[in-house]
Amino acid sequence: MSTQENQALSRRVMEEIWSQGNMNAVDDLYAPDLLWHGPAGSTGPVRELAGIKQFVTLNRTAFPDLRVTIEHQVAEGDRVVTRYTMQGTYQGEMQGMASTGKQITATEIVIDRYADGKIVEVWNIGDALSMLQQVGAIPAPAEA
Repeated sequence: MSTQENQALSRRVMEEIWSQGNMNAVDDLYAPDLLWHGPAGSTGPVRELAGIKQFVTLNRTAFPDLRVTIEHQVAEGDRVVTRYTMQGTYQGEMQGMASTGKQITATEIVIDRYADGKIVEVWNIGDALSMLQQVGAIPAPAEA
């Protein structure tokens, strides 16, 4: 597939899976033998589609109005790098932290590697500290 086709698939991940919560798109866009490094695999890499679906569901339950906006995207060879912003309201419990109703805005970067029209490997890097501060789970530093 071309780099443009891979970019279009990465955009579908952001829109259909993250912004809309379409779990069927997980099966369409990710290879069954996917290897995901990053927040979804914080206890180790995720190696199955069920793990990705669980991670998306966890996040969309905590932030039911979650919206993802692609800020920048670069593709070369079999990889697509996407910098994106997530926005949502913390309305559901997540990992034992009670809902606070607070708005969050977080920026992350994801690198998708493609083979045969599917994502086969993902590296995801986000600012978890800022997100935890925004939902009120940990205090933000005092303003100077």
